[in-house]
Amino acid sequence: MIDDARRRSLGRGLSALLGEEDAAPEAAPRTIRIDLLRPGKYQPRHQFDTEGLQALAQSIREKGVLQPLLVRRLPGHPDNFEIVAGERRWRAAQLAQLHDVPVVLREIDDREALEIALIENLQRQDLSALEEAQAYQRLLDEFAHTQEAVAQAVGKSRSHVANTIRLLELPSGVKQMMDEGQLTAGHARALLGASDPLHLAQEVLRRGLNVRQTERLAKRSKTGPGAKAPREKDADTRAVEHELTLALGTPVKIDPARDGRAGTLSISYQSLDQLDELIRRLRRVPAAIG
Repeated sequence: MIDDARRRSLGRGLSALLGEEDAAPEAAPRTIRIDLLRPGKYQPRHQFDTEGLQALAQSIREKGVLQPLLVRRLPGHPDNFEIVAGERRWRAAQLAQLHDVPVVLREIDDREALEIALIENLQRQDLSALEEAQAYQRLLDEFAHTQEAVAQAVGKSRSHVANTIRLLELPSGVKQMMDEGQLTAGHARALLGASDPLHLAQEVLRRGLNVRQTERLAKRSKTGPGAKAPREKDADTRAVEHELTLALGTPVKIDPARDGRAGTLSISYQSLDQLDELIRRLRRVPAAIG
């Protein structure tokens, strides 16, 4: 579990972690040569946007590195340092051809290094949903966190943490679609629990479905083993359903086949009296909808 002092520090955000709320001498920023810094082994972010890095590099050329990096000493290499928070600024500073950058040196263990790196990226919304899920899973696996402890550490709800981790259950093909930006996290969550998430994901991309349509598609795919993904009804079909429902006084559903040339029409009734009334009305449907 996370002790109270560390939870309060994490809860205050990066300013507390960087020592900006602490007057202790060891928390004071210092300047370190850029070649003495190494990427953090617990960096949860796997991809850095090239265009964004170039924009940050231009800002650094004009104004310098405004916020110091958070670093710790690299084990076995006392003159080198591992970046805990601020790798994006370090990369951009290299593009800007800086020779040194401001840092805050702290004594930080592995567990806190992962928590801080995760929090920094979450606060800046830099992580993809999969990167966030993988970071949460590392906290669970490598440091024996509970989901409740992870949620407290990163300032998220336990349900958010649990639902995000579930994305790791998806097939590799679906996760690749997420990495490539073809599927959003909302699409992916809708596919969880489906019998064939990859097939449904391909269908979603082919038809350009939004998240709500994907949720309906996934729900209907669970109606039985081997059930095929249903066609999305067009506006004309829904209009005919509505007209028939009004004319007959009972729900009417039209389910087109995949070839669009056939299908089924379902009319519901709840009593024999309603069935008799339905039969009577069916005899005059043409007049009612014509």
